[in-house]
This record gives sequence, structure tokens and C-alpha cells, in this order.
Amino acid sequence: MELRPDGFVVEEGLDQHYEVLKELGDCHTALGHYDRARQCYEEAALLAPDRPGPHVGRGVIAFQTGGLDEAAQAFREALCLDARCGPAYGGLAMVNQQRQDYAAAFDLYLKCLEIDTDNLTALLGLFQTSCQMGTFSRIVHYLQVYLDRHPGDVSVMFCLAALQARDGRPDQAREMLLKILALEPAHAEAAALLAELKQRRPAAETPVS
Repeated sequence: MELRPDGFVVEEGLDQHYEVLKELGDCHTALGHYDRARQCYEEAALLAPDRPGPHVGRGVIAFQTGGLDEAAQAFREALCLDARCGPAYGGLAMVNQQRQDYAAAFDLYLKCLEIDTDNLTALLGLFQTSCQMGTFSRIVHYLQVYLDRHPGDVSVMFCLAALQARDGRPDQAREMLLKILALEPAHAEAAALLAELKQRRPAAETPVS
């Protein structure tokens, strides 16, 4: 027997068996083998009923097969087990985005990013919902607030620089891009956008409403 960091006592090897089943479920999901994936998630949930992963997996399958209600329920079950489950917040955000509830999706994507700074799916969703809402001012504000709490996150810094460039604020965008390149000199997208801004004429830089 062993004591996990979260206080649960488990048999030796049980966690490893759970992880194998969870990873198999994820692989089958990625390949579109949903029946096999569900079976893996069900077995994993029986081994570790306190873990949110299998519920997130079921939610992903339901979302990919068009079952939005089932997906939302599965993601909520995951959050009941772990209130800081980033993938569950991201999944709920995708459900709300699909339902065209963009404001709710936006907030959920932000919550996901607060937990997982490397979640590129949430970053993309944040951009998409902003476009669908027809405004960029709100996302710029939240990205700036986010960077105040998590300085040096290059992914979010680039998002902000791209929006500043699009919003007619090239000087701020250039400053942010230079910071990114100082942190990651090989950041190709930042270098390309910086070169584009240098070539633009001032007349071509018009604000986006």
C-alpha cells in the first residue's frame, strides 16, 4: 500500500494501471475509436473514482460526436472531483462556444488558462470567441491582466502583440514582440510579425472596432 500526495491510500501499482488505461483511452479517442476509448475510461474510473481524467475523456468523446449535453455533464462531473481541472474548463468552454454562448465560453477559456498556461487550445478558443463576439478590447484587457499575474508567458505575450497590431497599436505590438524575442530569439512567428510591422506604412494601420 502507499499514500498518495492527495491523501488517498491506494494499492501499489494501481495508479500505474490507471494511467495506462487513461492514456489508452486518449489514444483511442484521437484515432476515433470511441467504443474502445469509452471502455478504457470506464475501467480507469473504476480503478480511481476520485480522478477527473476519465470524465474529461468521456466529455471529449461526447463533444466530438455531437452530444453537447452529455459532454457538458461529463466535464461538470470532472470539476466536481477536481475544481482546478483545466481540461474540464476548456471542454465546457468548447461546449458553450458551440452553443454560441460566447461570453460564457470566453470566461471558461480564461479560467482554463489560469490553471494551464500552456493550453494552446484554450488560447485559440479565446481568440475565436473574441472574433465571434466582434470585439477585441475585452480580450486585450484580460490578456494584460493575465500577464500581470504571469509575466513571461510567451504564448500569451504573442497573443497580445498580435491583437495590438490588429487594433492599430503598432508601437505597443513592437515593444511586446521585442520582449518575446529577447526571451525566445528563435520565435519565428514573433520575428515575422515584427518584420511585417516594420514594413507597414502608418496609413495602413487602422484601428479595429
